[in-house]
Amino acid sequence: MSLQRDFDSTLLLLAVTLTSLGVVMVFSSSCIMAGEKYGDAFFFLKKQLQFAVIGALLMTLTMYLDYEIWRRLAIPLLLIGIGLLCLLFVPGMGVKAGGAARWLRLPGFTLQPAELVKLGMVLYLASSMTRKKETIRSFSKGFLPYLLVLGLILGLLMLQPDLGSSMIIAGVALLMLLLAGVRWSYVLALVIAALPAVYFLIMNVDYRRRRILAFLDPWQDPYDTGFQIIQSMIAFGGGGVLGRGLGVSEQKLFYLPEAHTDFIFSVIGEELGLVGVLVVSALFLVLVLRGLRIAWYAEDPFARYLAFGLTLLLGLEAFVNMSVCLGLLPTKGLALPFISYGGTSLVASMVAIGILLNISSRVEVPR
Repeated sequence: MSLQRDFDSTLLLLAVTLTSLGVVMVFSSSCIMAGEKYGDAFFFLKKQLQFAVIGALLMTLTMYLDYEIWRRLAIPLLLIGIGLLCLLFVPGMGVKAGGAARWLRLPGFTLQPAELVKLGMVLYLASSMTRKKETIRSFSKGFLPYLLVLGLILGLLMLQPDLGSSMIIAGVALLMLLLAGVRWSYVLALVIAALPAVYFLIMNVDYRRRRILAFLDPWQDPYDTGFQIIQSMIAFGGGGVLGRGLGVSEQKLFYLPEAHTDFIFSVIGEELGLVGVLVVSALFLVLVLRGLRIAWYAEDPFARYLAFGLTLLLGLEAFVNMSVCLGLLPTKGLALPFISYGGTSLVASMVAIGILLNISSRVEVPR
């Protein structure tokens, strides 16, 4: 039995395929709207291509950059991410869209700090959990410090507000802690204690409560809170098995909101049909399995935690986005990794793949 000591070529091919598909689908889903709004049908395509090139360069760099460097940079990068979150509340710097200030205005471009914080949190947890080893099972030394850091980040995210990113970060963090050996009882107690707060945050905020009600019965308010999910279902239904054909979506003609971002999976369903939906789902599934395979065979605890966390981050975001588009989860403002329009999300996803590829080159994986 030979051992793999080079880059995981399958993982690299998956990332390139998903990114390429994303560029095509961003153009297909946005060209009509871009032409109407900006007078240039290629407006979003050109930007997404720029993001893809930057992401590819950074992915290549992180492929060849020893993953050990992230152990030293973990805390500084997390602090930078938290600092950027704080800047969102500085007048003139935070960009509001849809009632939420999630984008930071910088010279020449905007940045979504939450995407950087997701990476920073995974790096921090992997580095810190490696150092703590046995003390990870202690509440005061092993669990409480992570709880305080997580609470600070979630608090800043909820002030934007950004419930979707908050839930992704919380889910990834708790699963990584369980992998490292934190007692199940601590995590279970935290989840039970958090349920009333989650209920309050959802049911006491009008638009979130209406989203939950729309999720349960979108036809109760088909022209407002239920509009997005109804239009998404129409898109999937119209696609049938083989789809209408690339570029032939009707729902992107100002029926489906956020067609090139949050609901791009719905456009895939309409244009490429059930076959396209299954292919994209399979690509993400294989990507997650390859990442978990790398984590499984990593002997270095830091590499194992890092590979697990990054894989979980990409997989969970993809699962939530696709579930929302299919009406299986309430509406959340989360991008589909590699495919949705958005520079910060795409670049962060490709950097995560670059780190995973570097770890794969240093792990003995049976072929």
